[in-house]
Amino acid sequence: MVTEAFIKAEYPLHWCVWKNDYKSLGALLSSKQHNKEKLDVRGRSPLMLAVTLGHLESTRTLLHHEANVNCENLNGWTVVQEAVATGDPELVQIVLESRDFQRYTSRMAGIPELLHRLKEAPDFYVEMKWEFTSWVPLVSRMCPSDIYKVYKQGSSVRIDTTLLGFDHTSWQRGNRSYVFQGHNDGAVMMEIDHDLQQVYCEQMKTTEDSLSILMPNEESVSQRLTTPIVTTYIDTEKISFERNKAGLWGWRSDKTEVVNGYECKVFSASNVELVTKTRTEHLTETDKARSKNNKHPLQNFLGIAEVSESQAASLLPNEEYSNSSNPCNITPEEYFDKDVDLNAQDRDIGRPKEVQVKVQKFKANLWLCENYPLSLPEQILPIVDLMAISSSHFAKLKDFIQMQLPSGFPVKIEIPLFHILNARITFGNIFAMDADVPLVTNIQEDNRLTCVLDDSLFKCPSGYAQIGLDGRRQFSMEEEDDLLQFAIQQSLIDAGTEREEVDIWEALRAQKPSRPETPNLVGEEDRQLQRAIQASLELYQKNTTPGSLLPENNSPEMDSDLNLALLLSQQEEEKKRQREEKERLEEQKILADILELSLKEK
Repeated sequence: MVTEAFIKAEYPLHWCVWKNDYKSLGALLSSKQHNKEKLDVRGRSPLMLAVTLGHLESTRTLLHHEANVNCENLNGWTVVQEAVATGDPELVQIVLESRDFQRYTSRMAGIPELLHRLKEAPDFYVEMKWEFTSWVPLVSRMCPSDIYKVYKQGSSVRIDTTLLGFDHTSWQRGNRSYVFQGHNDGAVMMEIDHDLQQVYCEQMKTTEDSLSILMPNEESVSQRLTTPIVTTYIDTEKISFERNKAGLWGWRSDKTEVVNGYECKVFSASNVELVTKTRTEHLTETDKARSKNNKHPLQNFLGIAEVSESQAASLLPNEEYSNSSNPCNITPEEYFDKDVDLNAQDRDIGRPKEVQVKVQKFKANLWLCENYPLSLPEQILPIVDLMAISSSHFAKLKDFIQMQLPSGFPVKIEIPLFHILNARITFGNIFAMDADVPLVTNIQEDNRLTCVLDDSLFKCPSGYAQIGLDGRRQFSMEEEDDLLQFAIQQSLIDAGTEREEVDIWEALRAQKPSRPETPNLVGEEDRQLQRAIQASLELYQKNTTPGSLLPENNSPEMDSDLNLALLLSQQEEEKKRQREEKERLEEQKILADILELSLKEK
């Protein structure tokens, strides 16, 4: 067992946090002789420990000395999520403020560095086509796609897009350009709205005015405290890449496909697991009941495994909860002793955790080209890094392509985003070789492709009004994810597939649906899953044993709502069947020709 003297010597900041001695903590931090990011034996920094214990004064002291808010503990939970788990609104408020401040300043510092990395790389133009796809036919048809046009000249980058986001009623389209200009003393970002002919200019530096729009309001804090804590990530530890095969039986060979004029090797990434963890220990019984209403029993049918990981507080006999943040009454000597396995005893600091884990396995796909004219690490990764600063989808792409991929440039990539939603990213029109692009001139020199970009691409268009960014709303990555999932569900409603918010079990039992007045963003992934799969199941039932599961008295309104969806699904299945039949006939013909040749040779 470790001693108090050992803890004070080895973990002086952690010791002050444990005792909530914020005055001594501040003195130690001011001396700058101790590492404020040092992890204890449980993998917690001093800030993570202070937040988990619910010590507001120590947390405020550490934040004042710029402790890192964007760290995670060994279980992958962030400081913000642990703050929410305490249920203390003031703690959540100050942690959110510091997190947003640190993210913003990190973004300011990161962009000039990325532009500097790009400066020495050859100039280029390329198009990145993003398609949101799904194994549920309906969802794919309701999801939008977009083409990011990427221009790079020296230390300047321009990215054009038409899909701007979602405004709670429909997909928001427009015509925007984002221009980043690197300079010796920093960088400038311009957001150009071609529809309104306005340019929002922003210097890549931190000011009090620019940070005022990042302050979390009471409503956002309240929403976090009354909804489950959710984190979604791709588990990359078990992923393995395998070369896809083509052909029949013993004649199978490595599969290749031509993508936008380039021959690519096709790989599958197996054991890709999309993990969603949900915590509810901070919720009231009413909030928990509302959260459970969004659950549905389709997960086993869809291959989504859900596991509950409830951590009960293991109290000794006759003990009571003397501290809500340390219900197991763990002593500091126990906590800081690495030889004491608290996990085996279901004992830890903080509230007893109530965790549900959903795991779904996907097969990510890669199309890799050995002789693509762009460099992934030198030219494309800095662009992905640039976009990942403010886009959760680019952040997931960044995580995936930073793994140990097989050799070659990923001309096309398919990765999971949510439980039923994939992203397919395809690179094309490199150097504007396939289709002309204004102000981009391609040059073919022997076996080398290059292009020249006009300087005006990276300047404010003449006649456009220049305005500042003050007061403009900036969404966080979490809000962006929520909006995307809600947008998919809203698109299904607009298309008439769920006009009355009928979920699958109400449809099968002919129960009268009820629609909430306000959408609950946290549960929308499960809800839109029900909506989308409903038509697919009904089509399956019609093709097998019509009426065996569906009631005979289905209303005409329900049938009319599903007519379009069923027709689209049927057409999709028919096209797929025809493609597979054509491929089968072609392979049979190749096999017959080979057999005929072998007989002739004999």
